[in-house]
Amino acid sequence: MTDNENKNHKTPVGAPFRPAFPVRSLADIHRLEETPLEQALTVRSTYEIFRNAGHAFGGKTALTFLRTGNPADEPIRWSYAELLARIHQTANMLHALGVGPDDAVAVLLPGCLEYHLALWGGEAAGIVQPLNPLLTDEKLVALMTAARAKVLIAYGSDAESGMWSKAMRLRGQVPTLTTVLRVAPHDEAPGAAGALPEGVAEFDVLRAAQPDDRLVSGRDIAPTDIAAYFHTGGTTGAPKLARHSHGAQVFTAWASVQVAGMNENGISINGYPLFHVAGVLPASLAALSAGVEVIIPTTSLLRNKEVLANYWKLVEKYRPTSLSAVPTVLAALANVPLDGADISSITYCRTGAAVLSPELAARFERLFGLHVHESLGMTEMAGISTITPPGVDGPAGCVGFRLPYMQMRVVALDENGNASDREVAPGETGMVLFKSPNLFSGFVDPADNAKAFTADGWLATGDLGWIDGQERLNLTGRSKDLIIRSGHNIDPKTIEDALGAHPAVQLCAAVGAPDAYAGELPVIFATLVPGASATEEELLAFTAARVDEAPARPKWVSVIGAMPMTNVGKIYKPELRAMAALYVVNAAVAEACAELGVPEAALPVVKTEGESLVRVQIDSAAAGALAAPLQERLRKALEPLPFKTRIAAQ
Repeated sequence: MTDNENKNHKTPVGAPFRPAFPVRSLADIHRLEETPLEQALTVRSTYEIFRNAGHAFGGKTALTFLRTGNPADEPIRWSYAELLARIHQTANMLHALGVGPDDAVAVLLPGCLEYHLALWGGEAAGIVQPLNPLLTDEKLVALMTAARAKVLIAYGSDAESGMWSKAMRLRGQVPTLTTVLRVAPHDEAPGAAGALPEGVAEFDVLRAAQPDDRLVSGRDIAPTDIAAYFHTGGTTGAPKLARHSHGAQVFTAWASVQVAGMNENGISINGYPLFHVAGVLPASLAALSAGVEVIIPTTSLLRNKEVLANYWKLVEKYRPTSLSAVPTVLAALANVPLDGADISSITYCRTGAAVLSPELAARFERLFGLHVHESLGMTEMAGISTITPPGVDGPAGCVGFRLPYMQMRVVALDENGNASDREVAPGETGMVLFKSPNLFSGFVDPADNAKAFTADGWLATGDLGWIDGQERLNLTGRSKDLIIRSGHNIDPKTIEDALGAHPAVQLCAAVGAPDAYAGELPVIFATLVPGASATEEELLAFTAARVDEAPARPKWVSVIGAMPMTNVGKIYKPELRAMAALYVVNAAVAEACAELGVPEAALPVVKTEGESLVRVQIDSAAAGALAAPLQERLRKALEPLPFKTRIAAQ
């Protein structure tokens, strides 16, 4: 054993994270802050978290992987000791492949046990880079190139989002990539994959050859060392790489344990994707730092229809103490009958990632007896900013108390919708700003940092909210989602809460439809509860009757078959804005064609490109002599609208 290995091997093992006392008020947060942070939190890295937990909890189950959504099927379980041993092996394997503290390890995996090895072994050896498999090849290449990824750990099957084929396509496109490690599906027979190309190896084969009791590198990880690159943004647009330090992730875990009261008696089902901060940090690292058993519900997680259909039966079998899911998943679970399942083990139901509607909160409590506690988290704050603790029931939209040692402000918006320097009074809505120990270390591209911070160094979240009498944060929406009608700011949540109260509505989202005079007009899209029926006219009247402010009443309601979603279950409003723009342009095209008498066979084709460009294609042969006047009529009709249009005749 080298001197470095010996140093690492003999580093004293500390205690796992445990809540100091139940947190029920801001006074309890202040009480935690009476101890200086450097004394309250001495763990320096995520690796130390797993060393401490592995020694403290040993044979206790850390991870439970459900092979299927059938409650009768037996899962695969790993103990805390086994998890630590395999993290050691993974880190040592990556070290042997040349991964150092400044090298990135990209991860393209579904929900699986090995994801935790890639995450925590990757952070012990270098910098882990979880990737969203739904991104295009072009964007994945751009992200991996920006991170200078040296190794890619990928799922060895196309059953989940075509991951293996995608990994093979990425191989030759990232200049710094030297190795692809293939993670075999859990049910694959040994050797079934056959010979692999040069530079590609079996993850488990290489891992098994490594020591499992220490880090061979002897690396001494500092809290300021970068642990991970997380990309921000949805499935379109330009994702940015946020840098997380070990210290930021450790603080998230410790603070989550304190405020949410996590301990070794807990069992949780983690349905969040593990490329997303919510799934990696509050739902995994924090839970595992305190001895919680974390359940991974199949490779497809809560996108698995069998898991959703059997969710309450799975709860009865595995006895989780907490339920965590985004509001859209809660809406789906509200349509799954209990059928006599015993769900009494659940003592804490928590949601985040999007604003919870009052109707869904009330429905969930009415159906299952579970009050939904909300939290706020974001990539730029290592996954968590505020938490509503167990035992504290807040109204829908209340996301709870700030974390200890954190500063929070709410400021007015300026004329451009950005954060001003004027702090608003309690109860008044403004943009939420933070300073915190779990603040990210900036983006990989420094040019992306300018809009993230105010001039005096506060994180400008883009979230709109207000502080109540108990010093809890209440969210109303996102500044970029505000509907601006003739200079009048309209909160879409007002409209969504109104329509969301209709018994036939499952999900709804309000956006601004472009208008030549007002700039934007409020409109709303909705999906219906399975088996329910309601006309758009009925829903429009229902909403208008419940929105007091006349300018905020929607101009129309559109019932759609499925709500566009991000891969973490957030309603994807950019697509809805594009749909609203398409609706407006189609109406203008129909009116112009009717006035000119354009035959149906010659009607133009209208398509959107993102939410700010609409193309109108006129078939000159079909339109004949009407093509030129139609093009001119459409130019005049569409030119005043607040987005780009391209009208072409061919």
